Amino acid sequence: MAQSFLIFDFGTDEVAAQQARHRLEGWKQAFRLDKKLLLKFDRKEEEEAEPVSAAKSEQKTAKGSTKSKGASKAESKGSAKSEEKESEEPAASADIRLLVRLDFSDHEKLSHQRWLDHIPSEEPFKAAKVTIVRSGDPEHSSTAERFDSLD
Repeated sequence: MAQSFLIFDFGTDEVAAQQARHRLEGWKQAFRLDKKLLLKFDRKEEEEAEPVSAAKSEQKTAKGSTKSKGASKAESKGSAKSEEKESEEPAASADIRLLVRLDFSDHEKLSHQRWLDHIPSEEPFKAAKVTIVRSGDPEHSSTAERFDSLD
């Protein structure tokens, strides 16, 4: 089987990654590529983002303990909203990679090559850094293991 991986590194651009996922899902349905085109996200959190958010939550608890009950009730609603925004910050700083596996049989070499050429040239994928790992490459086995280990 001709199996290749396309690895798109979107950096921290969640919107572009979701547009790319949506585009691939549309192609999958339109061209009946159910088992031939599989995709998974690989999100890597930055180590610096976690201690910063923990430090911010510690500061909030320290501020909340020194205030009176009336003031803390009024601010508890506002702080809950700000905590939601802060909880989104580490997700925004995550490094997003989209792994696409093209798995065509040997007699579909032309279709396989056309999809390898077509996918990176489309709009949501142009902004991302692309790496193509073919079946004969030395890093193919490690990429296949990483793809299988993702949800």
